[in-house]
Amino acid sequence: MSLFSLIVALLLEQWQPLATRRLRLDWVQGYVDFFQHRFNAGQHQHGRMAWLAATGLPLLGISLAFNLLDALHPLLALLFCILIVYLTLGFHQSTQQFNEIHQALRDGDDTRAATLLSIWRGIPSYELSAPELARVAIEEALLAAHRHIFGVMLWFLIGMLLGLGPAGAVVYRLSQYLDKRWGSLHDSDHGDFGQFSRRAYAWLEWLPVRLVAGTFAIVGDFEESVFCWRTQAKNWLQPELGILLASGAGALGVRLGQPITVAGQIVERPELGAGDEADPDFMQSTTGLVWRTLVFWLIVLLLITLSTLVGG
Repeated sequence: MSLFSLIVALLLEQWQPLATRRLRLDWVQGYVDFFQHRFNAGQHQHGRMAWLAATGLPLLGISLAFNLLDALHPLLALLFCILIVYLTLGFHQSTQQFNEIHQALRDGDDTRAATLLSIWRGIPSYELSAPELARVAIEEALLAAHRHIFGVMLWFLIGMLLGLGPAGAVVYRLSQYLDKRWGSLHDSDHGDFGQFSRRAYAWLEWLPVRLVAGTFAIVGDFEESVFCWRTQAKNWLQPELGILLASGAGALGVRLGQPITVAGQIVERPELGAGDEADPDFMQSTTGLVWRTLVFWLIVLLLITLSTLVGG
């Protein structure tokens, strides 16, 4: 059921991307704000209670719905899984944005590429040169693939293994959003409220980050990927993300990181990877790396499914 759900949801997301993603995001924002307004008193324990309540309700509801549908008919449970995975994936959206930037750079339209990258990152990128635009776009693509594809897939599978149905995918994406909304709250009005959401998301990210980085190494340049992971990841501002970026850069044979200019200020960033300067050709290679990683995961899941059926 898990493998079939993933394949169908991936195909459906490519064929018919979710048109109401903005509406869905507005609904999630309202849901998250509800718990923040009622629990936020600036203390760590309040943030913990809010996080547990915000993630616990969908976890319980989706688990109960899945098991009820499965008891009525397995086909209903299967359709429910496909729907949830379809709603939580962001494969098409991420690849489409990256491909548009790639095409703009190929056409020599740096201004359009900078505009698209600024929209994607939410950070002005007009001061970046063409190689810097390609470099930052590759970084964003690697992170987006992890957050919107592989992290969702892994926690969906973990939830299915635990008998929770597709709830794992929802909890992962919701914790990602909670970290973005609450994890950045540091002022006197919020105190330590967002601390637990940052820690919880870090827990959920620990395994996916390493599995994705390891797969990058397997389907790319293994030696360079592992070397960059071991020697460079710890230098990144966020070492966990540094694992992904260093491994991906090594697998591609491209140099990422390095200082860039944002709003007139030079942002110091350590170099990741080894090899040539980023360009549109490496952007094409990045797309190939993500697709190879996806195929590898699906093949491994297929082999596990077949061995389970044979063993049963």
